[in-house]
Amino acid sequence: MNVKVSRKAHFNAAHRLYRPDWDNAKNELVFGKCNNPRYHGHNYELIVSVTGPIDPTTGFVIDMKVLKDLIRVEVEDVMDHKNLNEEVAEFKALNPTAENIAVVIWNRLRPHILESHKLEVQLFETPRNFVTYTGN
Repeated sequence: MNVKVSRKAHFNAAHRLYRPDWDNAKNELVFGKCNNPRYHGHNYELIVSVTGPIDPTTGFVIDMKVLKDLIRVEVEDVMDHKNLNEEVAEFKALNPTAENIAVVIWNRLRPHILESHKLEVQLFETPRNFVTYTGN
């Protein structure tokens, strides 16, 4: 029997969507306001879910305190109140779209979750725009 457990978190970050190999006109056409050269920010809401069997000894799929601390160290400490383009290594050469941010978060968390457990990252960029990534 598998059970899915989830932990909510949030962080604030600035970013700019653009491709340096495109001219300003094409970046503006594709990314619109998100291409602001002075950046713009979001209050990201994050839901991290782990699915797996209940450990018969603890009754947990994963200790939620462990998951909370993992999210703090691997996501919040790295991305909160940061300019993603300039201060987060993964985005030096990767456009920080919501899709890419979710994948980066998943990749940062995955090594710390048991291989037998499924990991899901759901990232809300706005209350109406969100992405979900579950791995390959």
